[in-house]
Formats: sequence, structure tokens, C-alpha cells
Amino acid sequence: MIVKTRKPFWKLALLLAPFATAAVAINLFLVGLMFPHLGLPVLSPLQSLVWSLPLGIPASLASTHWVRSLINQAEHPNSPTHH
Repeated sequence: MIVKTRKPFWKLALLLAPFATAAVAINLFLVGLMFPHLGLPVLSPLQSLVWSLPLGIPASLASTHWVRSLINQAEHPNSPTHH
């Protein structure tokens, strides 16, 4: 019998962190382009990158939870907890 072992949550989080942080940076930059309409200065690409570092942590955790749920659905397709 072959026993499948799962990778720990933190390994998946570390794998997804750069992608989630990059997505946050892109979205911050695009939102920053709308700031002049509110009378605020434009958010530069460098400022977007700096702000994305702390904001990328919760985004990475959220994406890790989402990917883990997709893995669970794939491993247990007939589970009653899935819609």
C-alpha cells in the first residue's frame, strides 16, 4: 500500500507567496492610477512594490487556503462537504 504524504501548508504558502505578492503589486499600481481622480498623488511602481510586501502576506495565505481546498476536492471528489 502506498501512502501519500501532503506537503506542509507553509511550503505551499512559500511557493505561492511571490505570485500573490506580484498580483497585489500590480493591483495596487492600477488602483494608484485612479488616485488623481480623488485628489491624491499617483502611486509609483516602486511604491506599489513596497506596499505589496506586507499586503502580500494575507493574499498569500488566502491563495494557499484556496489551493489547498482545490487539492482536497481533487483528492476526495465525492466528499459531502463540497458543493
